[in-house]
Amino acid sequence: MRIDLKHITLIPLFILIGLLYGCSGENESSQKSGIDTGSGQANTQQNTASTSTEPGKLVLAKQQIFHRGNGSEPQSLDPHKSEGVPSSHIQRDIFEGLIGETPEGKLIPGAAERWEISEDGTVYTFYIRENARWSNGDPVLASDFVFAWRRLLAPETGSYYSQTFAPVLNAEAIIQGKMKPETLAAEALDERTLKVTLKGPTPYFLGLLTHSSTFPIHPASVEKYGDKFSRPDNLVSNGAYTLSEWVVQSHIRVDRNPRYWDNANTTIDTVFFYPIEDQSSALKRYRAGELDFVYEFPINQYKWLKENLPGEMRTPLYLGNYYYGFNVTKPPFKDNKKLRQALSMTLDREIIAEKVVTAGVVPAYGWVPRGVYNYENEEYDWMSLSKEERLAMAKKLYEEAGYSKDNPFTVEIRYNTSENHKKVALAIAAMWKQALGVNAKILNEEWKVFLENRKQKQVTEVFRAGWIADYNDAFSFAELLHSQHGINDSGYVNPEYDALLAQSAVEPDPEKRKTLLKQAERIMLEDYPIIPIYYYTSKRVVKPYVGGYVDNIMDHQYSKHLYILEH
Repeated sequence: MRIDLKHITLIPLFILIGLLYGCSGENESSQKSGIDTGSGQANTQQNTASTSTEPGKLVLAKQQIFHRGNGSEPQSLDPHKSEGVPSSHIQRDIFEGLIGETPEGKLIPGAAERWEISEDGTVYTFYIRENARWSNGDPVLASDFVFAWRRLLAPETGSYYSQTFAPVLNAEAIIQGKMKPETLAAEALDERTLKVTLKGPTPYFLGLLTHSSTFPIHPASVEKYGDKFSRPDNLVSNGAYTLSEWVVQSHIRVDRNPRYWDNANTTIDTVFFYPIEDQSSALKRYRAGELDFVYEFPINQYKWLKENLPGEMRTPLYLGNYYYGFNVTKPPFKDNKKLRQALSMTLDREIIAEKVVTAGVVPAYGWVPRGVYNYENEEYDWMSLSKEERLAMAKKLYEEAGYSKDNPFTVEIRYNTSENHKKVALAIAAMWKQALGVNAKILNEEWKVFLENRKQKQVTEVFRAGWIADYNDAFSFAELLHSQHGINDSGYVNPEYDALLAQSAVEPDPEKRKTLLKQAERIMLEDYPIIPIYYYTSKRVVKPYVGGYVDNIMDHQYSKHLYILEH
């Protein structure tokens, strides 16, 4: 659907916001401390319920089936081929990395029962659980991780997340094709011992290993099926669940894995993931009892949910930034920083956050969200200016960029099909029109098409995006704008920025490392390859009979932590 705002009248913005709330629109879709290196069980609290009818005891439902709304249709479940939050939700259920997480987000042993870190922080030795098994009964071996990581980094794989693994010695050279994958500094010392050497101390490395791209894959399955190894009939996995069924645009079903090492502490037997892009439809199905969990509710229902289902609506802060990207690889935004800055400055982020999006989101004038461990985020210098001063400065930049109300700039805003994204796009287009006279067209696309167009950088001009931290560290945000990152869809390149990231990756002193990352964020903000708009909150609706559900800042919700109460 394309909406042309060329002839939109300069109506007062508060009237526009009222119109936005009444707009039904297109349908929605959509992405350390406390480390425990002991060998305890990963799941310790989900079985607080029982089948007993004793007073005061929670009673489990006889059928442990969880119906979970999941946003968009995943483009893949291959840990090295997928991107986006909907894929990772499922991958965390069917695979398990070396490191696990508690419901609160604390790092704990996963496939590795314990680990050791060298005194200089560069060598990690992981010990794989003796009872860790693949779903076909094969033992999970240290060499399985080596195999997976070599595939992740091999240029022919084309993984979007290969740059994430850059802290490991030789990884970047492998990504660039300068070294063979076999040179990666990850070595299976024996069947159960994995040694990993980093190029420098990396405080977030254990947290990074909770990311789906670092999960192991079953070598024999890849050798037999190639890239088709992740299909339902072929997939051999090592997580709490196995992939049973994938009906496109209907559901993905996973069933409890009896060979999972911690199966005794898993309660839910079957999980259905529903790719429902239309948020209103998802909420209707939830209210009709067809869903137990809504991935994201329509923002125009926030007030109603707050009044009518306050105990079921969940809107905690979590580490994410909703932003717009500029395609800086070609005109009109290539070599036109003044135009990019003018467009950024004319956005009223407070109105977008408080009137359009609501749900407690926070206006963003920087890239790294607040709440990131050992970091204070940078923000635009002009944030302290009044709105009138910002507008005057933006108009001057707009004119210096070659545009005026007599010679207006025309631009296309591209977003993935979504009620919420449409409302934001309409508001932004109207703000640009009212402040500068910009003629904006908005275009929505299905998720997979949208991702591919962003990646190709041929038709995109301005595009909606969101980045959710892969681990609680500022580098998780910084690395996205690295010139070699697979999801740098703006095409941003700044050698000074890359160099600061490289220095921070090997800097052992936490304060010096923080300073390097802050310098990098400042440089990127002054280059304007993106427009930060707001910091995320989760927008979930969860049935009261879903036990074990805990809000956490990373918004990682493992089905194995949950249970269904009698209702």
